[in-house]
Amino acid sequence: MAKVIAQMTKCTVRTFPHISRKSLFNISAIKISLHVSRSITSTRCLNIKRLYTEKHEWITINGNVGIIGISNYAQEALGDVVYAQLPDIGSEIKKEAECGALESVKAASELFSPVSGKVVEKNEAVEKTPSLINTSCYEKGWLFKVELSKPDELKSLMNEEAYNLYLKSDPS
Repeated sequence: MAKVIAQMTKCTVRTFPHISRKSLFNISAIKISLHVSRSITSTRCLNIKRLYTEKHEWITINGNVGIIGISNYAQEALGDVVYAQLPDIGSEIKKEAECGALESVKAASELFSPVSGKVVEKNEAVEKTPSLINTSCYEKGWLFKVELSKPDELKSLMNEEAYNLYLKSDPS
């Protein structure tokens, strides 16, 4: 509980610099501060940092494991996904190497890994119900998890702002 309060305090002070740390702990300000902190924590401070490739894959990092999927842009371009071939658990994959495929009613598309590493989990729910990619590409429709072997490769990926600019400039 103390860690949660400390995190909420940091987020509140960062977001509302006019509120001092001391005022957060006086009785009259606690309810207001915790309410404000709670809403900020769920949206801004705990916001998942997602990185993207030019081929429209995304990755989020949790420790030394990356969760990989395709972007909303990619799933919209594919249309209704009807088949997902994901990499096998234990397989070693290289950055930018083909590691699977998606098929839709409109087209087929290869999956490329944004990083190098060992596949530690695949989303079996997506293999059984590929339409999860269309309905929830960032949550339930993730594809596989990789234990990173070269974390420095993340530096070459785009953050969300850069990816959105890339989408606007991409002629395809």
